[in-house]
Amino acid sequence: MLNGVHPPLEGVGAKKLVSLDVDGTLVNHDGHMSPRVREAALAVVNAGHHVVVSTGRSLGATLPIIELLEIERGHAVASNGGVTLRVDANQSNGFEVIDRRTFQPGQVLRKLRDAMPTAKFALETVTGEFLATERFQDMSFGVDARGVSFDQLLDIETVRLVVFSTDTSAEDFGEAVQKIGLHGVTYSVGYSAWLDIAAEGISKASALQDLQERLISAGHEISQTVAVGDGRNDIEMLTWADRGVAMGQAPDEVKNVANEVTGAVEADGLADVLESLLED
Repeated sequence: MLNGVHPPLEGVGAKKLVSLDVDGTLVNHDGHMSPRVREAALAVVNAGHHVVVSTGRSLGATLPIIELLEIERGHAVASNGGVTLRVDANQSNGFEVIDRRTFQPGQVLRKLRDAMPTAKFALETVTGEFLATERFQDMSFGVDARGVSFDQLLDIETVRLVVFSTDTSAEDFGEAVQKIGLHGVTYSVGYSAWLDIAAEGISKASALQDLQERLISAGHEISQTVAVGDGRNDIEMLTWADRGVAMGQAPDEVKNVANEVTGAVEADGLADVLESLLED
């Protein structure tokens, strides 16, 4: 137990499964988590609900958020559903990966390079390593990417593929991606000219559905699923949840699929949602 945070109790009545996006939801875009959000999240954990950090970040960049929340037992979804981990302080690393979904990126990479020859590419391997072209680095990787040639990426079994263009607007980038016709993968366009790609059919929602089924099989009763997020990669998750909540700064296409809209991340919109769960 850390600072009074107890592991969720097992087999003691119906609890909620609460899925929380990270960037723009749990933390602002400078990576800061407000004390109110953190305290509200801890209170929901202490109430025995299943709080699941669900993010596009890769495994290495997800673990610091779990540590910040001081969750000793539970689950997290990383890499937009590509990796699901069980958090357990008794494990040597404090966690174990219980599911990892991969794909072969070669065909998609060739199409993207033909359409966007100046784009940068990076991918997450099954071991959590990142390989990237043109010194491409990002905090969402969680590790320093190792520089490789484009051709070296083609045959690497991949959990998460990232594409970034500095020469294209987000709108033009999105249109270009749609015209390419990416088959056999799932993708989402970010706020900028940024593309996250996972295996076909894989999203935060698919990973959460699998996790919910695991929990029920283990004897847990789930009374409601709740999800909060702000990005296009949260659309499936918000649609999947019984109560899908969009953050106040989310694009309209994200708000339109949500059951409700809370305040922006800078106004502690997530805390409002978490505190409401404690009133039920």
